[in-house]
Amino acid sequence: MAKRVAPEINAGSMADIAFLLLIFFLVTTTMDVNVGIERRLPQKQPPNMPPPPKIKKKNLFIVDINAKDEMLVRDKEMKIGDLKAAAERFIDNNGSGQCTYCHGLSDPESSDKPEKAVIAIKTNRGTSYKFYLAVQNELGGAYKELRDTYAASTYGKRYDNLSSEKKKKVREAYPMIISEAKPIENK
Repeated sequence: MAKRVAPEINAGSMADIAFLLLIFFLVTTTMDVNVGIERRLPQKQPPNMPPPPKIKKKNLFIVDINAKDEMLVRDKEMKIGDLKAAAERFIDNNGSGQCTYCHGLSDPESSDKPEKAVIAIKTNRGTSYKFYLAVQNELGGAYKELRDTYAASTYGKRYDNLSSEKKKKVREAYPMIISEAKPIENK
């Protein structure tokens, strides 16, 4: 009696197919990109460092965010869509009349000049990260807009298209001074 031979499957190209599938999935898969804020943290101060100077109330732009993602700006309720314009008006105010490049309203109750304008963000532990990032984005956009306007009027170019030394001068004219207060507890 003749022996039956079991049929075999040719698996010689299986490794090639697996390799091609691996390459396909590596190329077509998208990776989640972390959302974050690009900020340089302050250096640790020596213990004998004198306390920071007192800031006049009119030079403070306090953004207070509660656990429900509602915002008070300088003790007045404000929507996120109005924050950028309000921050620009505050920073570029020229309340002291000493700023030669400012285009603000010179409101005596608002900031003296961009170098004195401090934006303080107070959050609550219940504040959502998404809303916090939206606030940071609006405030960063206000500085970007002011820097672009200054760069265009001074150098005829947008801020991003300037040399590093010209960018430094623009940053000196409109320094980004944003303070982050410790989050308060939910009550």
